[in-house]
This record gives sequence, structure tokens and C-alpha cells, in this order.
Amino acid sequence: MKQIIKNQEPKSLLEHRLQPFADYDNYPQKSELRTSLLVEQGYICCYCMQRIRDDKMKIEHWRSQDEFPDLQLDYNNLLGACEGSQGSPKHLQHCDTKKGNARLTINPLDNLKNCEDLIKYHPNGEIYSDDKIIDDELNQILNLNMQTLTKNRKLVLDEVIQELISEQPKKDWTAEILNRKIQKLSNKQKDEKYQPYCQIAIYYLKKKLSKLK
Repeated sequence: MKQIIKNQEPKSLLEHRLQPFADYDNYPQKSELRTSLLVEQGYICCYCMQRIRDDKMKIEHWRSQDEFPDLQLDYNNLLGACEGSQGSPKHLQHCDTKKGNARLTINPLDNLKNCEDLIKYHPNGEIYSDDKIIDDELNQILNLNMQTLTKNRKLVLDEVIQELISEQPKKDWTAEILNRKIQKLSNKQKDEKYQPYCQIAIYYLKKKLSKLK
């Protein structure tokens, strides 16, 4: 999970919210909303960080529409999520599809409790948190340790490690080398997209960096 910094909301959403009887279902410009969410999130899912695109994503309400109808048009409650294996058996679903109306305490939009500081990764691709509540949410509500996601995260981490080994075969990576790689992964690429699953590599590199100090 990567922290999301909100941009300005789409003008069409603001205008629609001012209309009488406005709700999410009768908002006609969802394509503009999807584009806005994709751009600010760097085209990765708000929860699992896999690549998403406008024709293969869901608009997620962090607080569900059923329980919080007053937030259904609040841009700060809206996120771009993957399809989460929609239609698959429940144990194979993840992210918003698995979450449904369940409540989360962890929020990629929270500036005070940065999700990047609360989530950790094992070298085998597993995601976890030292916070018991958050760890349960990652596993039980979002199902972020399903096999496919764990495998994909490990592949990204392995690729970054191999890149570093090709630069320094003896693994004598300096702070400069590690910081440069962290910076590259932390920023959007030229196409305004983050590398999918980038946070597992960032976490690994920061741990390596801390041991040099």
C-alpha cells in the first residue's frame, strides 16, 4: 500500500454534488473520475498496488456507500482499486471486491498515519503490520497475502535486487546507490505511473540503508 496525495477533484464531481437529489449512481462523468484517480495514484491499485487502467478498475468508497451515504460523492472518500478477482470464489478475491462494506482503520489517504510507515514486507513477498488490527485488515478484509499478490511482490523485489547486483556484484551497495534506487521507485516514471508493487522494494532498500548508518 502506498500513500496517496489527493489532487483537485474533477470539476464535474463538484458540479454534480451541488445538484438536487445528487448521488453516486446518477453521477454521469465517472470516466473523468476514473482518470483523476488513476493519475493521482500513478495507475496502481490503492490497496495491492497492481497496475490498473480506466477499463480495468473499480471506484472504491473507503467508507461504504451503504453505511455512509453522505460520503458517496466526497472525493476524499474515493479511490481507484483493481477488480480484485471479481467473480472468483471468496478466498481468491482481494482489495475492494473482498472488502465489501467492511470498515478499515488503515487508509492510504491518511496524512497523519502514513500507511507506508505501518506496513512491512517479508522477502518472500508477504505483507504484514506490527499493528494487530492493521495486520488483520491486510489479511482478513483485503486478502493481500493471497498467493498471486505475494508472488508478484516477490518478483518485483527480486528484479530490483538483480538490478543492484548487476551494478555491484559484491553487494557492497553504498548509501548513494540505495538512495538513488529508492528515489526512482518512490517517484512516478516518465509516463506518470508508479512501478507496480513498488513499496516492497522501497521497504527492503530502506532496511538495507538503515544498516549502513
